[in-house]
Amino acid sequence: MKKTNMAIAMATAIASAPAFAQSSVTLYGIVDTGVEFFTHATPTGGSVARMPVIGGGDVPSRWGIKGAEDLGGGLKAVFTLESGFSASNGASQQGGRLFGRQSYVGLSGPWGQVTFGRQYSMTNWGMTESNIIGSGGFGGLASFDPYLLAARFDSDVVYMGTFSGLTVGASYSFGRDSSTAANCPGQSGNDFLACRAISAMLKYEHNGWGIAATYDEQRGGAGATPVTVVPGAPGIAFTKSGDTDRRYQLAAHVDINRVRVGGGWLHRVVEGDTRSAKTDIEYLGVSVPYSVWIFDAQISHVGTDGYDAHGTMGTLRANYNLSKRTALYGVFAYMKNSGKQGIYSVSASSTVPAAPHPGSNQLGVELGIRHLF
Repeated sequence: MKKTNMAIAMATAIASAPAFAQSSVTLYGIVDTGVEFFTHATPTGGSVARMPVIGGGDVPSRWGIKGAEDLGGGLKAVFTLESGFSASNGASQQGGRLFGRQSYVGLSGPWGQVTFGRQYSMTNWGMTESNIIGSGGFGGLASFDPYLLAARFDSDVVYMGTFSGLTVGASYSFGRDSSTAANCPGQSGNDFLACRAISAMLKYEHNGWGIAATYDEQRGGAGATPVTVVPGAPGIAFTKSGDTDRRYQLAAHVDINRVRVGGGWLHRVVEGDTRSAKTDIEYLGVSVPYSVWIFDAQISHVGTDGYDAHGTMGTLRANYNLSKRTALYGVFAYMKNSGKQGIYSVSASSTVPAAPHPGSNQLGVELGIRHLF
C-alpha cells in the first residue's frame, strides 16, 4: 500500500510539473562549404584551389542546442551550446573546443538577459545588420582582421536588453581565451588585469534603419601569443597586462523596400610590449533580393599605422535559394594590396592565409552550398 501511494504521489508530481515550468530544447545547425580558387596564393606567385577549413563563403558551419524554461512571472532560464566544425574534414574549430562558438547559461526577463560562459563580444552584435557579407571566411572583413570572423570571449558575463528600439549590451571576461592558440586564460593571484576583456554596445533600430556603436578592449598576459595586426605578418608581443588591444566601431544600415544598405568604420589601437599599431577599416555594402536570388556587394578598405600595409577589397556574392533551408552560392572577390607589408588575402578561411607577395593583388572565386537544419 505504501509503495502504491508513493508511486501515485510521484506520478502526480511529474504530471503537474509542466503547469509550473514549461521548457523547450531545439537542435539546429548550418553546414556550409565549397571550393575556392586564388591567384597569387604564395609570396612567389602561383594559384591554388582548395576547400575552406574555417568557414564557407557565406557562414561558418556549426551545430547547436538551445533551450529555455519558463520560471513564471516573465522570468526564463536560457542556455545555448554551439559547436563549430569544418565541413571539409570534420574537425572541430575554435581551438578544438566541443562548444567553441557559444557555451552559456543564464536568466532572461523584461529587464533583459544575463548569461555566463563563452559568448560573443559586442563587436559582433554591433555589425550584424550593417556587414552585408557577414562572417564568412571568403571576401569578408576577417581578411583584414581575423578577430572579426569570431569575436568572442571565454569566461564571459554578458548583459543585453532592448527597450523601445534601444539595445544596451555589455560584457566582462575574466580570461579572454584559454586555447593554446592565444594562451591567455585569465588573471593570476598577483595580476588582476591579466587577459581581461570588456566590450559595450549601444544600438538603436526603428522603422527600417539602425545605428550602433561598440567598444572592445582586450588585455595581455604572461605567455600570451603575439597579436595579429596584418594576417600573415609577424604580430605584436602581448605578454603584459598593461598591453591593450582596443576596437571602436560605428555601424549603420537602412532598408529601402527590400534592399538593405549597410556600412561601418572600425578603429583599432594596439599597444603591445614594445611597439604599437593602428588600423582603420571602412566598408559599404548592399543586399538586393530578387525572386529566389539574393545579390550582395561590398567594398572594404584597411589602412595601417605601424605597418606599411594597405588593402582594398571588392566582393560580389549571389545566393540561389533551392528551398528555405538549402542554397547554392558563388562569391567573387578582388584584393588590391599596397605597401611593403601589404599581403592581405581575399580569404580568411584557413589558419594559414593564402598571402600573396607584398604589394601584389589577388583574385578569388568560391562556389559553395549551404544547408540549414
